[in-house]
Amino acid sequence: MKSSVVFALLAFAPIVAGCSMVGQVTPGPQVVRADPADGQIEPIHAAAIAQDQAVFWVSSNGCTRKADLNPMVRTEGDGSIITLRRVKEDRCRNVHPEGVEFRWSFQELGLPSGARVSVENPYQLPAS
Repeated sequence: MKSSVVFALLAFAPIVAGCSMVGQVTPGPQVVRADPADGQIEPIHAAAIAQDQAVFWVSSNGCTRKADLNPMVRTEGDGSIITLRRVKEDRCRNVHPEGVEFRWSFQELGLPSGARVSVENPYQLPAS
């Protein structure tokens, strides 16, 4: 009878040991996923940050409006990073090959005057 108890304890030892190690495992980096409501990252033709404004030139098929774009701002170090995301697809057929311009003031973006800002969006090469 003692041997069956010892056998049972030995059989469950790895399981019990594994449970005690779970709390000791160092978690990996957290993956933060963008909400689909935030839209897709928009490739841009150009961007400029000047005079407390962020100016972007984006592709348009003729119907892109400022409300179709969502500038997401995050703080990193002593500056901020803007990522422009498209929340509504432009399905029109009047293509503007040079893109269209949209501006956001730092106030609209929740940034203080004179803030250091960079842009994270990829640049779209002009059509040849």
